[in-house]
Formats: sequence, C-alpha cells, structure tokens
Amino acid sequence: MAKPRTQATPPPRSRRLIGYARVSTEDQLNDAQVDELKATGCHMVHQEHGSGASRSRPVLAKLMRKIAAGDVLVVVRLDRLARSVSHLLEVIEQLETRGAHFRSLRDPIDTSTPQGMFSLQVLGAVAQLERALIAERTKAGMKAAKARGRLAGNPGLRERRPEAVRAIAAARERAYLDDLITSAQTWLPTVRRLRPQHSWDDVVRVLNRKGHNWTIERLRRAVHRLVRERIAEPALIKRAPRRPPEDRLMTLVAGIALADPDLTLLEIGVQLERMHERTPRGARQWQPSSVKALLDRARRLGLVVPDPGLRS
Repeated sequence: MAKPRTQATPPPRSRRLIGYARVSTEDQLNDAQVDELKATGCHMVHQEHGSGASRSRPVLAKLMRKIAAGDVLVVVRLDRLARSVSHLLEVIEQLETRGAHFRSLRDPIDTSTPQGMFSLQVLGAVAQLERALIAERTKAGMKAAKARGRLAGNPGLRERRPEAVRAIAAARERAYLDDLITSAQTWLPTVRRLRPQHSWDDVVRVLNRKGHNWTIERLRRAVHRLVRERIAEPALIKRAPRRPPEDRLMTLVAGIALADPDLTLLEIGVQLERMHERTPRGARQWQPSSVKALLDRARRLGLVVPDPGLRS
C-alpha cells in the first residue's frame, strides 16, 4: 500500500534587507554607501539627499509606510538615519510597531538579535541622561544670568531685531515640521483612507474619536504642509465632492471600521451616536443591522476589506 502523501509546509518567508542611504547637500555622492549596502545583501537601496540636522526625509517617510513585517531596514552608520538618539529611537519604535527590524552595519545595533536589543536599551538610557543634562544646564545658565543681573532669553528678540525675529520664526517652523513628521504615523493613514471623498469635518471627528485633538484648520494646515514636503499625496487636499447623505454615512462608517478594526458593530453605532449622526432613515439610535448594511455596501465598493471581522 502506498504511503499517504504528507503536505509539504511552505518555506518561511525570507527576511528582506532594505537599504537606506542619505547624503547631505554639501557632500558629493553616496555611491560608497550604496555599494556597501548592496554587498550586505540589500535587494533595494533607497537614496535621500538632505541635511542630517532635519527630520524632513520624504524618502524615509515613504519607506516607513511601505516596510513590511519581517523586513530589516539597514544603514551604513547611525548618523545616516537619525539626527539624535531620540530621533533614532522614534524610528526604531515605528519599525517595531510594523514588525520590522533595524540594523546598522558599523554600529552594534541589530534589533533582531538579543545583543542588538541590549545596545538599543543602552542608547535609550543615554538619551534619557542627555535630556536630563540639557535641562540641568539650562536651569544653571538661567540662574547664573539672573545672579549677574541679566535678563533671561534672547536679547535680539526682546529688542525686536528683524534678523532675530526671523531666526526664531524659522526655528519654530522647523520644530513644527519635525513634530508633524514624527506624529504622522498615528493619524496620516486615517486621513488617506477618508480623503478626499470625505469632508475635513468628518475626518476630524473620526480622528478625535481615536483620542486625537484636531481642529479642522489645524488638520488642513498639517496635511497641506506634508504635501508641500512631498510626504503626503496632493490628492488629499482636493475638494471633497458633494455626496448623497447615505454615501457620506457609508464612507464614515468604513473610515471608523478601518481606523479601529477591533470595534464591534454595536460599538461603531455608539460612536456614530456620540458624533450626533442620524441613521439613513433619520433615527438617532443606531442598530447593528444599520451599521452592517452600510459596511456591506462599503465592502462591495472596495472601501473595506472583504472580512473586517466585525461582530454585533
């Protein structure tokens, strides 16, 4: 008697090495970085030109959106990726949330190994010490200036010198952009799901139900800025078309479901009631069947995945 065939298990997905090379504007070429990354086994290398003092990295932002679980982001040196220890830790935390890893060829950092994770913990302690020392030096400087009878702060700004005012404005704009890029991973995916089919008002309400604190004007300004930096797509700021009430409710329910896939049909209905949305028939109270009908329609149109896993 012939032995029954055993079904062969598929081989595990090989870990992809994805290289990232950055060269500052005053440098010439990053060929050496690219060659070293390719020699390591990186099947693709993303190249970026920009100063190491800025977090405005459109190529890196696009790469972070596309990197998949199991992938490894590889750089030649840590300074090619981050401008500070805190910036480095933020990038690695974003990779961890996507199930990806990080490796620096010339530094003992490889988050897929216990040794590399230990080195990362040491860096975290260094970053905490760095923040404490900066705060201590700032307080000591202010105390010494006060003892000498000097006023704390920028004298040029107190005297309203134009060059000082421009410098402060530029520094604030850089800080705003850095914070925006750092936080974009938590809210920009939801904006991409809803815009431009949905109004800014609806997008803000969906985001704020997830714990954000946006206003329409602040969100529009943030998205416009990311579009100017080529981090977000220009289509996001197009004018939303006028839609029938039921179409608007359908896209709103789809946006809520995609923003938090663990919500039940009943919980989505509760959110709609808190947002003061009426059902297609004008009722104030939402039933799971009403939510399911809108989700089924959104599923047929491809707005949500075929099986969102929602329960009543």
